[in-house]
Amino acid sequence: MVGCKDSCGSSNENHIDEKYKRILYVCLIANAVMFGVQTMGSYEALSVSLLANALDFLSDAANYAISLFVLGKSLQARAKASYLKGVSLGLIGLWVAFETLQHALQPELPKPEIMTVISIVGLAVNIGCAVLLYRHRGGDSNRESVWICSRNDAIGNIAVIFAAGGVFASATAWPDIIVAAILGYLALSGAWQILRAARKDLNTHREKKNEVA
Repeated sequence: MVGCKDSCGSSNENHIDEKYKRILYVCLIANAVMFGVQTMGSYEALSVSLLANALDFLSDAANYAISLFVLGKSLQARAKASYLKGVSLGLIGLWVAFETLQHALQPELPKPEIMTVISIVGLAVNIGCAVLLYRHRGGDSNRESVWICSRNDAIGNIAVIFAAGGVFASATAWPDIIVAAILGYLALSGAWQILRAARKDLNTHREKKNEVA
């Protein structure tokens, strides 16, 4: 009976990993497509907050690709991948901060209609990914990093919709710029959370290795 229990547990774990793998593929494709759509839309709409959200989609697509690559590998390999994700997300945050500063120095009035339509589509994609990933958000830093990025993106889309409303109501670019700054902060904050979780996983790996030795 014990042998059957172990075998069944292993089978169930493999089933979960395969399901998670399929979800990552779906989210990877969806985010890559939305990165292209939102990037083109951000330049058409003259919106830095929409560009910031597009860069989040790029970061997420890379996040999913890395997660697929390390799926089933050791805790150490997954933690190192999380470090890479954290650094890349941090660079995205710095890029957003730079673009936000540029727009603040030379503000142009964005087009709220384009911002709203594209953000609603992006929000639908992010909510779909977040729902699919919700049951898999626990575990190591690698899975946690996927969840953090998906959550931040959904928040970002809602923020851009509010920015579009602010631009429409005030007839100024400042709501767009302020939201972009917030999205940059979220990216940097998410990067810190991912790096901290990755460091914890690496410390756990070292402790287990020392115990064996």
